[in-house]
Amino acid sequence: MKSLLMQSKAEILRILRNPYFVFWSLAMPILFYFVFTRVLNGDMPNPEQWQAHYLMSMAAFSVMGTSVMTFGLRLVQERTQGWSTALRTTPLTGTAYAAAKMFAQMLLNLLCIVVIFVSGWLINGVHLSAAQWLASGLWIVLASLPFLALGGLIGCMKKVDTANGISNMLYMGLAISGGLWMPFEIMPEAVQRIGKWLPSYNYGEGAWSIAAGGTPSATSVVLLLGYLAAFMVLSGYVRKKQEAV
Repeated sequence: MKSLLMQSKAEILRILRNPYFVFWSLAMPILFYFVFTRVLNGDMPNPEQWQAHYLMSMAAFSVMGTSVMTFGLRLVQERTQGWSTALRTTPLTGTAYAAAKMFAQMLLNLLCIVVIFVSGWLINGVHLSAAQWLASGLWIVLASLPFLALGGLIGCMKKVDTANGISNMLYMGLAISGGLWMPFEIMPEAVQRIGKWLPSYNYGEGAWSIAAGGTPSATSVVLLLGYLAAFMVLSGYVRKKQEAV
């Protein structure tokens, strides 16, 4: 347990010292939130509802980014730099190493949510009940597991540059087509039909529903669980193929 906690602490400190993480996971979502709720907020029929809705979008956008990009790229970098191989010579077990990474990432996801929620309250005075704040935060943390699994799949790649390019493309593509950057209803009908099957839309849908006083739909829960299973199975298959070579 002590080695697990120490490794988790080291993982958290490494990520917090990374300016890339601070920019994409904290500064960028807060900037987007300010622009789309204060500068471009005039045409919205219900500004207060839009402010709460978009706050959930930016929290989901932030956590999705840390899960897909930060987590996945660190796995590739550590393997290419020989760090994961060097750890095998230490008393730290592979299970403890993986658990520390997951635990640290979940804590950082929680930090992102708290910072963005506080920013929404400071910028627009977003008002939700204590139950809504708690439930939406819990949803965004737990429903990020499919994206962590996707980050693990990206972590199987052999080159950092390749992983960086693909993770950026997936991250931005999922965010835009899933309705996290702009109202889903104003997007082209073809994009909406496809977007409703994407993990990013269903991830955001759960948080939007909670902020509006409802609950995540059963469809969103089932689809996210399906994506989680698919990414985990595919990641395990790729890793086994790599080990067999």
